Amino acid sequence: VQLQASGGGLVQAGGSLRLSCAASGRTFSSYNVAWFQQAQGKEREFVAAISRGGGSTYYTDSVKGRFTISRDNAKNTVYLQMNSVKPEDTAVYYCAAKILSSYYYHPGKYDYWGQGTQVTVSS
Repeated sequence: VQLQASGGGLVQAGGSLRLSCAASGRTFSSYNVAWFQQAQGKEREFVAAISRGGGSTYYTDSVKGRFTISRDNAKNTVYLQMNSVKPEDTAVYYCAAKILSSYYYHPGKYDYWGQGTQVTVSS
């Protein structure tokens, strides 16, 4: 599967942004999908994940209550709605996909990656 992330940009603190991860291929619904962030000079970190059917979601503590991950399998797309953004959310955001339903938080367990989209939050 090929992934294409989009929707990044410059936003003021407290604002909102929606990222999209569009996938190619007819078997998109077979994949668990996650978003990771990588700030400059830091390692890639887990943000959120969603199961194949969308019934289970997972978030890192720092985004709980602010970010929402969702998916539309008919459109082969996963979304990350980012609300009440903070300067510390500034990073390149990557979407990733894998078949196995475990170890959602570990970037090394994902088989496919999108190219990343830059999110910059100004204070």
